[in-house]
Amino acid sequence: MTIKITRKIKGYSVAHPDAAGVSTARAAPEAEVIQMHERLERPEVLVGSTYKIKSPLFEHALYVTINDIVLNAGTPHESRRPFEVFINSKNMEHFQWIVALTRIMSAVFRKGGDVTFLVEELKAVFDPRGGYFRPGGVYMPSIVAELGLIIEQHLKSIGMIKDSEISDAQRALIAEKRAAYEATLKSPGTTAAASYPPGATLCAKCNTHAMVLLDGCATCLSCGYSKCG
Repeated sequence: MTIKITRKIKGYSVAHPDAAGVSTARAAPEAEVIQMHERLERPEVLVGSTYKIKSPLFEHALYVTINDIVLNAGTPHESRRPFEVFINSKNMEHFQWIVALTRIMSAVFRKGGDVTFLVEELKAVFDPRGGYFRPGGVYMPSIVAELGLIIEQHLKSIGMIKDSEISDAQRALIAEKRAAYEATLKSPGTTAAASYPPGATLCAKCNTHAMVLLDGCATCLSCGYSKCG
């Protein structure tokens, strides 16, 4: 429709349809999402977890405490991020490197960003004296590698690392194979720590003595890894 304008335009406004119930009010701006960064001040109270490392390489156990900061509490963006780490032990022989390592890791945590790279870096450290096996048959090349494993477990618990899922078919296959060896595991002379067949070999993926020959192919009963793909 064409309308002829005969007077000078002194102002204008935009009409909005009210029939559909469309509100003309502006939406309230969302609160700023706080991300982890090194200038973030430490709260008075932090939530955390303590893990125990008992290695045959040390006379006394190590206790690893990881404290987390809760960001954007009470909002849809709420998340937990590691903020600091402490290691305590009666053994003072390695006090210097323990303090140095915890300070470096805490600084990396507070820096923000993707800190999951610490897991692989720590787990790749080998002790020239040799490694050891944790209960359950998991091989640890060093005490630092077990510290990396603890960091990995903690990051999984707060959702920073997603655990790789095993398919239902693999789970059923692993359960079937473990059930077949259940009688052997409970036989006299078998230690409680041996949760996998006595003849199992070391898995290259999860470092667990759980590789068995399954249908003509080496398969891990712990993580499901198979050399046949």
